[in-house]
Amino acid sequence: MKDGKEPPPISLAITSLNEVNRLGKCLASTAGLVREIILVDSGSTDGTIRFAEESGARIISQKWLGHSAQKQVAIDHCSQPWVLILDCDEEISEELKGSIVRFFDSGDADWFHGCRFNRKVRFLGRWITHGDWYPDTKLRLVRREKARMEGNATHDTVMVQGSVKFLKGDLLHDSYPTIQSYLDKIGPFSDEFLARQVQEGRSWSLAANLSRPLWRFFRAYFLRLGFLDGFPGFWIAYATAFSVFIRYSRSFDHQGTGRTET
Repeated sequence: MKDGKEPPPISLAITSLNEVNRLGKCLASTAGLVREIILVDSGSTDGTIRFAEESGARIISQKWLGHSAQKQVAIDHCSQPWVLILDCDEEISEELKGSIVRFFDSGDADWFHGCRFNRKVRFLGRWITHGDWYPDTKLRLVRREKARMEGNATHDTVMVQGSVKFLKGDLLHDSYPTIQSYLDKIGPFSDEFLARQVQEGRSWSLAANLSRPLWRFFRAYFLRLGFLDGFPGFWIAYATAFSVFIRYSRSFDHQGTGRTET
């Protein structure tokens, strides 16, 4: 670290696929905060591996297993007692970095098995601080032996056995650099939603298909003050409502409701 003190006993766990353009900010934000970097790559061809190696990372080549399983591979290769789990498009803010250092300096790490903190998303040129996107609290710093990845095809969740502390400071997330990057995820998310509906035996409902999108817009834009984020806040609320409409409509399409054979 800057004062010459050894970093806390943390391994940085990352998964990647052609992330050379975004990996730099992620790694730079954790400089002096971690003792090792474990990067599990699923076949990058854009220079990600070379850049990561030059940055001091240990590379694990692994065919894509899904979000949760891939990150579990990264955790399993970590050697430090604590693991910081990040995506390539995420950065640790200076405030959060200070909170993590104080967590270890104060001795709190002896009593807790994980740390949560808020994630802040950048969209359409501004950091979003209201609506459905903030605060997006995440558990990302965990005691390795007490943590396990869970989730589904499109989302992953970190589970930990034991007490968890909330830390001040934001995890900065630049996941949607363009509107198109958001639109590209509507399809995969609706696929996952449909699969879950089918597995749970849920039938399509007109009432839900119409009411859920309206509720999501009202909640995000008015109740959660999305309007304070200007046009990006309106766009997020409207697009979220639309994506919810698509998800529920997929059940109608899957069931063939209202169709006639020709």
